[in-house]
Amino acid sequence: MPSISDTIFIALLVLLSCTSLAVRLLGDAGIGWHIRTGQQILASHAIPRVDFFSSTMSGKAWFAWEWLYDVVVGVLDRSAGLNGVVWFTALVVAGVFAWAFRLMLRRGTNVFLALVLLLLAASASMIHLQARPHVVSWLFTLAWFWILDESETDCLRRDSAVTGHGRLWLLPLLMLVWVNVHGGFLIGFVLLGIYWLGAVLCGQGANRDKFDEFLAKMRWKAQARSLAAVGLASALASLANPYGWKLHAHIYRYLSNRFLMDHIDEFRSPNFHGVAEKCFVLLVMAAMVALAARERELRLTEGLVTLFAVWSGLYAARNLPVSSLLLALVIGPLLSGAVENFRERNIRWRNLSEGVASFMERMGAVESSLRGHVWVIAAILISGWLAADGGRLGQDQWMNAHFDEKRFPAGAVDFLDRRNARATAQERPSVMTPDYWGGYLIYRLYPQTLVAMDDRHDLYGEETLKSYLKMIHGEFGWEGLLEVYQIHCVMVPKGSPLANILSKSPPWKNVYADDVAAIFERPAAVALP
Repeated sequence: MPSISDTIFIALLVLLSCTSLAVRLLGDAGIGWHIRTGQQILASHAIPRVDFFSSTMSGKAWFAWEWLYDVVVGVLDRSAGLNGVVWFTALVVAGVFAWAFRLMLRRGTNVFLALVLLLLAASASMIHLQARPHVVSWLFTLAWFWILDESETDCLRRDSAVTGHGRLWLLPLLMLVWVNVHGGFLIGFVLLGIYWLGAVLCGQGANRDKFDEFLAKMRWKAQARSLAAVGLASALASLANPYGWKLHAHIYRYLSNRFLMDHIDEFRSPNFHGVAEKCFVLLVMAAMVALAARERELRLTEGLVTLFAVWSGLYAARNLPVSSLLLALVIGPLLSGAVENFRERNIRWRNLSEGVASFMERMGAVESSLRGHVWVIAAILISGWLAADGGRLGQDQWMNAHFDEKRFPAGAVDFLDRRNARATAQERPSVMTPDYWGGYLIYRLYPQTLVAMDDRHDLYGEETLKSYLKMIHGEFGWEGLLEVYQIHCVMVPKGSPLANILSKSPPWKNVYADDVAAIFERPAAVALP
């Protein structure tokens, strides 16, 4: 029989790849340029150094720091289309939450609380549940937390040897991959710093006059030295990327730019009127209860990880999934201990809940003992074969991953595709479009047509983004970006401020319109036959 974690994995894999949630995974057009970047790497056998998708930034230095993920989705799209890309994303997400459930049980959370916390974390993650490389960072974050927490747990045992930190040396190996998949590798260094600080302070706080505490101090000092060595090795491993130290400098400039952080939606603080944000608030409230009602001394690292998770979740909406997972992992054992302590102290409650507690304990024991995962392997193989076979099983269409035509300008892109079909490499036309459509146009029209704007904000920079925001909101000086780069074709949402302005601004002419998008051109634009 499948375990609970296996059931969670299979349910998420099926829901995310075979239902309408598959379309939701493709709700961010950025996956379009990721796919085309990967296919360009495969065709040229070289990592991009300059931009080739945009007419405005053509030839400018570009850091394709997620190149390894791009290659994976590029191969999947070529072999199985968007079904393959969605299947891979569903596989990673299902693995993340099934593993998080197992880790919560391993750390002492009872089955019922683990399910509740997992449901809250999964619901909070819906805000950023998209086919993008950040979902792989969720997996790496879990791996780093597991390795660091297991190492600290070993150090807390009195019979633990001073040496024996071999598991920690998996971290530099993981960093070799993580740094080439997503910029979230910085989270790994934050967690590593937290556990190193915890080891240092625990080593200094031991009493030399007591033999047991003296041995504990020796263990903590060895732990701190191991973490420092692993941290140095991980830092060196992070340089094993196509851009070396320049990638770190680029990410620092990007994340420290206040204008970009304040105007890019995913980096702004969450709006707590949404369901996902409310689930995160419930996790924060559960953390407060767990810390107040805990029945054992709080480990320093548990407190620091909780603070980091809460701060990062409040700072930017894109951090909610990782923050929610970390909170669930940390507070699960604390809540379980508090519930058990309350049950033991209250005789009436203990009598009423004894059967439930016994059942939960047996379920947890059974869950921890199951190792085969045959159902998971079968689900992966069957769903992978289904994705590769066009999503069809007999006469039924089980997988049909596609961009939502109510959200993306499919008809307008078809119109441009027909218009620009005969364009040569020297006369490739350029289209100005909202940044959240740029990746879709790259996926559909590259290389025949270039975009003037997409969501690679670190490439375009602050000044271009300022001009873009003026244009898209129809503010004073809106035409500046169009004039500087001599843009003759604009695709905008129907009824948007810019669409209304262009419709009343000669010499712009409306050449296409449907319920989603409108296309405007200047007479100077070359009309291809």
